[in-house]
Amino acid sequence: MTSPLGANVTLDQLEQDPHPALARLREQEPVSWIPALEGWLVTRYDLVLEAMRDPARFTVDDPRFSTARVIGPSMLSLDGEQHARHRAPFVAPFRAGAVRERFAEAAAHEADQLIDALEAGGPSGGGELRRAFAGPLAAAIVTRALGQERDDVPLVLACYEQIVGAVTEITAGRGDGAEGREAFATLSARLKHVVDDPGRDSLLAAAARGSAELTHEQVISNAAVLLFGGIETTEGMIANTMLHLLGEPEGLQRVRDDPSLLDAAIEESLRLEPAAAVIDRYATADTDLGGAEIGRGDLVRLSIAGANRDPSVFASPDQFDLARTGARRHLAFAQGPHVCVGVHLARLETRAGIARLLERLPELRLDRERPATIRGLVFRKPPTLHVVWG
Repeated sequence: MTSPLGANVTLDQLEQDPHPALARLREQEPVSWIPALEGWLVTRYDLVLEAMRDPARFTVDDPRFSTARVIGPSMLSLDGEQHARHRAPFVAPFRAGAVRERFAEAAAHEADQLIDALEAGGPSGGGELRRAFAGPLAAAIVTRALGQERDDVPLVLACYEQIVGAVTEITAGRGDGAEGREAFATLSARLKHVVDDPGRDSLLAAAARGSAELTHEQVISNAAVLLFGGIETTEGMIANTMLHLLGEPEGLQRVRDDPSLLDAAIEESLRLEPAAAVIDRYATADTDLGGAEIGRGDLVRLSIAGANRDPSVFASPDQFDLARTGARRHLAFAQGPHVCVGVHLARLETRAGIARLLERLPELRLDRERPATIRGLVFRKPPTLHVVWG
């Protein structure tokens, strides 16, 4: 467990600008013991993919898994037959066709309402896109998916932020998740009414109807998992893609001229800055990964951010390239049995939201007086994204 480079990596580096450190590790110590993380960090694409696809060696089913400590066992924190049982009811409602039918019109409508509010609140032609657009759009759609009303968005968002905060603190070794568990209890009380009523028309109700093998409490724990994909990942996708596009005027103009390039922009942004930068696994036995001797029970953190910039897979990996071939090989939604179940909904919301922004605000550009920077240890996005369009 001696890793010369890893010994010097700090939490601040990984939170602020991890990419230089990740590049050094990927080249020289692709499986490196990081004392600051109290675990191994895997940064090379092939090794990250190997661990993602091998739950028999690298599992999420461990008492230390941060999300499970807040919301209980779910498809996110189980493996094998238990994982399949928890995931199965959510597969059909989250298929691409079902998602388009249920949410395409709603996402565009919600985006327009938020843009209306931006224009009304910024008569001089300026505003902030993360908390005033990306977050509310993601929260509104996932609130709808959970069978709640639009007026419930503030409550759902508040519960979610406390849950994410607790998971982040646990991951960084700075808390026990008590506030997150309280928030989950509040959310559970609201969702119980949806799960108990099989006649409700919502994605959660559809999943509950197809989950004869799960208790209502287990359905709700899995519904809480949707908050991470439905809010955190989607908010990060929208904010990061807008920052990348607005920071590349030539690429932005190409997307404006040819809206079909928007999908390429979203995938390239996901590759450069995945909304979830790292995911945790635990070694089930003594094992070797990339020449590193990993002990049974060791924490193994898979750096999606590191893998997504592996030059052996992506040429000129630090560049935002709309013409990149194979961009969807990125691992932003993971791989293997834990590939994100909400991937189609996240992409749909991001595409709808950004398309409406670019169409409605043709002069949209970054506010140079208030620059935005992507940061975060686990979940990466700009804390604020100030823009002008006047």
